[in-house]
This record gives sequence, structure tokens and C-alpha cells, in this order.
Amino acid sequence: MESRRSDAIRIARVLCISGIVYVHAWTGLSGYDLQLASGTPQETLRWILMEVFGRSAVPLLGLISGWLVAGSSRTRHWGPHVTRKARTILLPMVLWNALAIVLVSGAAWQFGLAAPMPQSWNWLVEELFIVTHPPDINVQMPFLRDLFLCMVAAPLLVRLPSPVLAMIALAAATCHVLGLGPPVILRASIPMFFSIGIIARRAGLAERIGNWPALAALLPFGVLMPLHLYVSIGDARPFDAASTAAMDLTARVAASLAAWWVAWTLAATRAVPVLRRIEPYMFFYFCAHLILIWLFGPILGKVTGPLGSPLYPVYLIVQPFLILGAVVLIAQLLLKVAPRAAGVLSGGRLKRA
Repeated sequence: MESRRSDAIRIARVLCISGIVYVHAWTGLSGYDLQLASGTPQETLRWILMEVFGRSAVPLLGLISGWLVAGSSRTRHWGPHVTRKARTILLPMVLWNALAIVLVSGAAWQFGLAAPMPQSWNWLVEELFIVTHPPDINVQMPFLRDLFLCMVAAPLLVRLPSPVLAMIALAAATCHVLGLGPPVILRASIPMFFSIGIIARRAGLAERIGNWPALAALLPFGVLMPLHLYVSIGDARPFDAASTAAMDLTARVAASLAAWWVAWTLAATRAVPVLRRIEPYMFFYFCAHLILIWLFGPILGKVTGPLGSPLYPVYLIVQPFLILGAVVLIAQLLLKVAPRAAGVLSGGRLKRA
């Protein structure tokens, strides 16, 4: 049972982080043009992929993080615990943000890439450290920023009784619905799912949910996904902002349950060896994917065309796999020429054999 649970966690990381790519996939359109494309078949396909594969990513990754710290005796020692998490979460975040500025803004400066460029010292500080708002280039990094803050609080959280943790999760959910949290916590749903992960560990929910019937695990998300799509891209806006945020959060909960059930199911199949080999690259993948999309998305897009072109759906669907191949090649090369750098940039996950 423990081996299957560990494999399910690895598989969940692969599924979730790969799904994030659909949220950030290259479209070749500006924000205004994307709004004009709303409701078209290709834009609807993009939203479906985002909903099915990306909606569960942050919630389930937050849940897994909370679940893991709840079972680690090292979490209770605040100094060593925070130092370790600063080395494996905060430091890679800052280094990848620095690489994004150098590579993406550098390409904008030298080659005319349509990408953000340094505007002020304050912009550089925000891009590097994500102090008060999400960065312009690595827009996925607020997850690591808020996750680190959860890790700072983890030695206290793991000592709290479950009813108190449930109240903290409820308070975080309320903040998410009301749009509260910034600049302290940029995404209030992250501490919510982190706290629930600790409760889930104590209650043994990982195995219980994994053994649910398929209908019970998948139906809630199957019902909520079309409704959320309608609210997000439909012509009508039936709810106010708070109600829409509440529906979004509910869909995220349902998506994380469905994704965990799928991961648990896959952990009993022949897919395990392949996914287990891929998993150590996923932190590197998470941090690097937007840099690769900024730099190479437009190049490959010249072949397929932007969203709305006949070949674009093929490009959209294969983007996570293309990025995975590039990440594995880059990481393997870095392991050979600079193994210490590969270890730091992967949060300690990649090591030369």
C-alpha cells in the first residue's frame, strides 16, 4: 500500500505539472485577440484542456505538499526545516526568475521577441522575488512563493488539531472567494489546500479516495467542468465575482479529487516505471516551461500558425510533450557539464548517477 501511495504521488506530480502547460500554452495572440476568439472551436478546445488537465494542478500539488510535511518528523524543527525549504523551493525560484529575465527579456532586447523587458529597479525586484504581485514572465512562480510561506508555517500547522486546521482552510477559502490575501499570500487557495493535505494525512484519505468507485471520483468534476466553462467563456455572466470565485474553488476541489483517483489507478498499471523515471524532472519542468514557451513557442508557431490556424490544435495538444523532451535534454546536458547547478535548479531532485 505504501509503495502504491508513493507511486501515485509521483504520477500525480507528472500529470499536474504537465497539465499546467495547457494553462500557459503559446497561442500567438494578444490578450485582446484572445478575448475576440472567445467561444471559437479552438479557444474552447484550449479551455477544455486547461480545465481537464490544468484545473487540478495547483490544488493537488498543494495537497500533496501538506500531506508530505504532515508525515515528516523533520518538519517539527523549524530552523533546519525552513533552511531546507529555502534551498529546495525559494532559491530555485529566484534563480529561474533571474534566468527568465536574462533569456526572455534578453531575446526581446536583441531579437525583438514580444516579451516583457526591464522597466525599473522595482520591476526587477518583483520579477526576481515576487514580493507583492505575480511576475510578468514566470507567471507560474507564485505557487512556489506561496508554498514556501506555507512551509515556513508548517512546523506550527502540523502541531495544530485538525478542527483548527479546518478553520484555517475555511478562512483561506473565504479569502479566495473574496479576493483577499495579496500582497501577503498571492493565491489564498494554496494555504487552504496545504492545510487540507495535513488533515488528509491524519484521516488516511489518500487511500480511501483512491479506492472510490470511478463514478464517485470523476462525476463531480465532470458536472462542474462544463458549468465552469460556460461561466468562464460563455456570452452570459450569470454570477457575480464572488460566486464565480466560489465555483472556481469548488471545481478545483473536484478536479484535485479526480486527478488523485486517476493517479492512484495508474499506480497499479504498467505505466509506473515510465512515469517514475519522468518524475524527477518535473520540478525542473515546472520552472523551465514558460521560458521555453516564451523563446520557442513563436518559432514553432511559424509552422502551425497561431490559434485559429488549421494546424494549431495539433501544436496545442503536443506542447507538454515537446517541452518535456526539451527539459529532459537540457537537464541531462546540465547534469553532465554542471551537476551542482542541475541539482540546485531542480530543487535537489536531479543528481548525476
